Amino acid sequence: MVYRTSGTCSTEIHFDIEEEDGKKVVRNVRYIGGCNGNLQGIGKLVEGMPVDWVIDKLKGIRCGFKSTSCPDQLARALEEAR
Repeated sequence: MVYRTSGTCSTEIHFDIEEEDGKKVVRNVRYIGGCNGNLQGIGKLVEGMPVDWVIDKLKGIRCGFKSTSCPDQLARALEEAR
């Protein structure tokens, strides 16, 4: 899936949601633009985690004075996709 971000340095988030053992899990998160190392880290940390868990942990995180962040945008993307 591809999610066009809003209000962040990254412009897109590419990801998959797969069904495993009756749960939807996050796979293959890749950001386009933004802070490459930090965003690769987010992708690695959420790999294989349940969608609802990732949303719960990342939703509402802000970047400085912005009302959103790259992690928050991932949570929004997952909410829209589930």
